[in-house]
Order: sequence, then C-alpha cells, then structure tokens
Amino acid sequence: METRELGVAVVGSGRIGSLRARLAAAHPAVKFLAVSDIDRDRAQRLAEASGAHFASGDNDEVIAHPRVNAVIVSTSEHEHVAPVIRALELGKPVLVEKPIALTLADADKIIAKAESTGTPIRVGYAQRFKRRYLSAKDQILAGRLGEITALTGRACNTRAQGIEILKRSATATPVVDVLTYWVDVAGWFLEGIRPREVSARGHGSVFRAAGFDVNDATFALITYEDGAVVNLGVYFALPAHAPQLGMGVRIEVFGSEGALILNDDHTDELLITNKGIPHAYIPGLEFQTAFLSSSTPGNWHLGDYWGPVADESRVWLDHLARNRACPMATAREARQTLEITLAIEESARTGKTIRLAA
Repeated sequence: METRELGVAVVGSGRIGSLRARLAAAHPAVKFLAVSDIDRDRAQRLAEASGAHFASGDNDEVIAHPRVNAVIVSTSEHEHVAPVIRALELGKPVLVEKPIALTLADADKIIAKAESTGTPIRVGYAQRFKRRYLSAKDQILAGRLGEITALTGRACNTRAQGIEILKRSATATPVVDVLTYWVDVAGWFLEGIRPREVSARGHGSVFRAAGFDVNDATFALITYEDGAVVNLGVYFALPAHAPQLGMGVRIEVFGSEGALILNDDHTDELLITNKGIPHAYIPGLEFQTAFLSSSTPGNWHLGDYWGPVADESRVWLDHLARNRACPMATAREARQTLEITLAIEESARTGKTIRLAA
C-alpha cells in the first residue's frame, strides 16, 4: 500500500499538543514536524522533547511552512478558530481538539471554509477510541440492540481539575468542555438521527466560590426526532483528593432488542501508595490513592503513550498517509454536539426547554 509522506504542524504546545507532537514524531509517515505556541519557550521545549525540526512563537509560521501538509490545532478552546481557518485556507487537512469552537457562528465559519476549499477537518473526540465505546458502536451497527430508545450517562471528576480547565478558558465549562464527549458518543450511537429538544437543570456553589459563574452539577434530557431520549449529567466538583486522575463515567444504552452497560469508572484499578501518584493535568498535585486508568487522554506506560488520544492520533495520520478509514467526528457532527451543549447551558440557566433547529 502506497504511503504519503506527511509534514505535521502542531499548533499549541500545552498538555495535549505535547502528546500529539510526540505521537506524530513516532509515526512512520511523518518526515517533518513543526510546533508552535504563543509562549515560544514552551514551543522550543516541546521541539526538544519531541525531536521536532522547527519551533516558533508564531502559529501562522508553522501552518504556512512549505514542508507542512497537515495541521493539528491543540490551542486552548477559545483560540481554535484562527489557526483552523488559516490551515483550511492553505488546503492543509486539520485535526482540531474538541469542541470545534465555542459558538455556533464560529463553527459555521469553519465548516464553510472547509467546504469551500474542499479541505478535510476532523474533531478530536478521543473517547470514541476507548475500546468499550468502539465495541458498543460495533454492536449497534450489527443490530444487536435493535432501535435505540434511550441512553443515560454521567461523568464526574474533581473540582481541582475543573478549576484548572476554567482558569485556562472561563467559557470552557464542564458542559461545553467535558459533557461534550458524551453528547458526541450519544450522537455517534444515534448516527443519522437529529436531536430536537433539550431540557436541563443545574446547581452548585463550589465553582462560584472559586470565582466562576458555573454550575457544579448539570443534568440534561435530550429528545431525538425518532422519540429516543438521552439523559446525560456532569458533576465536576468532587473533593480535590478524590482518586480520579480523570473522569469517572457510566453509560447505559437501551434498545428494542437489547441493552449495553458500559462501566468506565475505573474503580477496578486502584493503587494505594506512600510514594505519591502525580496528577497528569494539575502540576504539584499528588495522591496516595488513585484509579489508575482514569486519565481521560490515556497514560504513559513503559516509555510509550497508550489510550484514546494515541489511537486517535494514529488513525488520523494513517488516514492521511494511507487513506485508511477514520471514525473520527466530522465538523458537522461536532457542530451538532456544540449546538446541544450550548442548549444545555441555556436551558439550565433559564429553566426553559430549548427547541433545536431542524
């Protein structure tokens, strides 16, 4: 099978950008790697760690580099639009982290640019690449559940991680930035069926005490055009010392011919130690008790990175280099997910049911 050589620019050298860069550097089709960040020193450190050929404090410089033919945008959520649009203008395929944008207007700009230039874009909803969710999608496609009539799920994490996310981007709330994963999974399982109505309620005091006008808990009911009902909730205010290194999740899917029960809480992998377990997301925070595989992107083991972000990155690069299948979220799927999460926020704020556009 013929392999196309890739030159990859990673825009944003934070935690996920650093992972993407190191994963790209290890892919056999990637012959050139450039990294950037508004903090040039951070980009330079990542270049040294990943073996990148070029580093810059100017995002446009790496996107436009003549050896770059694919772009990964791993900036903070509120900074996605400009580098994505620039890459699409230059005809360079894009992988952008979720959510695609923080407003529907910006999502529509991205989709319009991708379609007018004919440039492919995928959105990094990496939880699709956890084995249990891939297996669930297989069972749904095989018809073993029949018609899906209901889905319920919840995600929880610590207030320490929630506050870190809000400090980075105050509009990246637990609904828009976290529950979005499970709204995406629900939409993927109900592929081709449009959501029609959203009703949600929220409550909390922890994040408000920390200076953010954000609910600790939000629960939503989403109704689809075929009558299927989806109940999803997020609680990101567990005590900081709770043993989650990432999210604890439980998903249940019910259909006319069967059901799926997906336990993603990681309570079966418990480490207790006097030596301290570092939190991958929060500098300086260590635990003595932790659920080991609960880190959402994945984990380092034996000098290599394993998990959803690793698999997703490899699949996207394989897709570009060898035209292999790519079950990542499309821009239009990501736009639908954003529409739902914004409606959840609005409904929780106003107490009203929100009707979605046809």
